[in-house]
Amino acid sequence: MTSRKPNNDTVLAHAGNRPYEHKGIVNPPVYHASTVLFPTVAALEQAIQDRFRGVSYGRYGTPTTFALEEAVAALEGGAHAITLPSGLAAITMAIMSFAKPGDHVLVADNVYDPVRGFCERILKSYGIEVAYFDSSIGKDVAGLFTDKTRILYFETPGSLTFEMPDVAALAAPARERGILVMVDNTWATGLHFKPLAHGADLSIYAATKYIAGHSDVMMGMIVCGTEHYRPIKMFAHGLGMAVAPDDCYLALRGLRTLSVRLERHEANSVAVATWLEGRPEVARVMHPALARDPGHAIWQRDFTGAGGLFGAVLHPVDKAALAAMLDGLSLFGMGFSWGGYESLILPVDPAKSRTATGWTEPGPTLRLHVGLEDPADLIADLALGFERMRAAAAQ
Repeated sequence: MTSRKPNNDTVLAHAGNRPYEHKGIVNPPVYHASTVLFPTVAALEQAIQDRFRGVSYGRYGTPTTFALEEAVAALEGGAHAITLPSGLAAITMAIMSFAKPGDHVLVADNVYDPVRGFCERILKSYGIEVAYFDSSIGKDVAGLFTDKTRILYFETPGSLTFEMPDVAALAAPARERGILVMVDNTWATGLHFKPLAHGADLSIYAATKYIAGHSDVMMGMIVCGTEHYRPIKMFAHGLGMAVAPDDCYLALRGLRTLSVRLERHEANSVAVATWLEGRPEVARVMHPALARDPGHAIWQRDFTGAGGLFGAVLHPVDKAALAAMLDGLSLFGMGFSWGGYESLILPVDPAKSRTATGWTEPGPTLRLHVGLEDPADLIADLALGFERMRAAAAQ
């Protein structure tokens, strides 16, 4: 690195790389390790004391792990990054590291459904109160705080329906009260948005998605400042959380191409979303990068780009007609997760997990992830799907 502060693309190419510490090898090697040997008692004792800062035991990480964590922290602008076995693990570890029995946690109503399940089944069983809020509330979230509120958690944007919160407006009153602000930044990654620079304390990722980028890794990451690093590490490792070095290698390799991949994901998704806006079968498209989206102004102000994930609401149609559309798609696969090179589509029901905001759209909702294929081919695939849907609806 030069003395000049590098831009994102340069960080992605070089952060975490120290070739001359590995015999000149460009990519940090995969260190497969459980046992680590020490030449002296003094070295052993030092390793025990500094177990989160060096190589001491495989579960605490290897040079492969540390290279990935260093690179992601540099991209995000945080002091530290922590790897965990999945995105959900990163979210649950972040919350559980700081929430204690009797605390009050505020969670956005539009969060990833497994997070809501964790709140209802796990947090509440430990005597932690959970309340849900509309993430569009901005600074008025202060009216929901109690003397026991410890954490404010939300996503940018919200799962399934892509509402774009004003992170700074939500974070400011929370920080004034000493409430920890945790943001799921998976959709934009640290390339297109940096929550810590907008007032968040923790930026959380499902690195399974765009960071790894090839639909073959399960991983979560937390980026934070020094004051929050050790509590999370102590809690996560106390529960035996560890990530395999091969997965860290794959995620680090994916990170190197994040910028060029997201540029293509964004262009393709905007092309497909714009086409969908003009279809008679579509009631509305939910993509913050589109000018007509309610969250577009915030996205345009705070973000430097988008990815490939967005939603669409169709006009009412019966289940059989919707299935006729989806079952015959050849390029859009139906599967969970997203962020890989391939396009995906899922029928979803946001109403099932809303209590503070509700969901009243009469037609079915689709979540689309637009991959790296030619957008004209993807549009043709969807067009044939709509033809099948209309034919089935007419029967």
